[in-house]
Amino acid sequence: MKLRYAMVCSSNQNRSMEAHCLLKRQGFDVSSYGTGAHVKLPGPSLREPNVYDFGTPYKQMFDDLRRKDPELYKRNGILPMLKRNSTVKHAPQRWQENAADGSFDVVFSFEEKVFDMVVEDLHNRDHVLMKAVLVINLDVKDNHEEAAIGARQTLDLCQELEATESWEDSIDEIVAAFEKQHRRKLVYSISFY
Repeated sequence: MKLRYAMVCSSNQNRSMEAHCLLKRQGFDVSSYGTGAHVKLPGPSLREPNVYDFGTPYKQMFDDLRRKDPELYKRNGILPMLKRNSTVKHAPQRWQENAADGSFDVVFSFEEKVFDMVVEDLHNRDHVLMKAVLVINLDVKDNHEEAAIGARQTLDLCQELEATESWEDSIDEIVAAFEKQHRRKLVYSISFY
């Protein structure tokens, strides 16, 4: 079965892009998005984040932060992350503005707040296709190491879903097996396009 996937986090920078990058390398049909009002990246302090609009190219963010403080942003991993992101796609995209991208079979989120926003957004859309979409939340701490682990676990789940005739018939077993193997809790919901 060839499914279409979306990876969603808050700013379409770390968790969703790590998973997008890995799945793309493995040949999956995958896109990624953020649900926040803006793209936020760590700044010199917690009170001074770097804020960009969705659609701002990753390369532009990279150049901006390299100009501001190359040592800080290299040390905290932001510059390497932006460099990776620019090899995957041009710019961060907002989930709530993705209708033109078509429908997805499976949407992964990486924190509960994002999961709730995706489910609510799907609920508020016109359900003209009556096509089921599986929305799964795998809680992943927003740091580079956890994002890499979360991406590999997301890949495992995608491979399991691809191996089934119909995810609708086997999702409970797939989730139970994943939770047992990885000792991580998943939350999922079924919505419609």
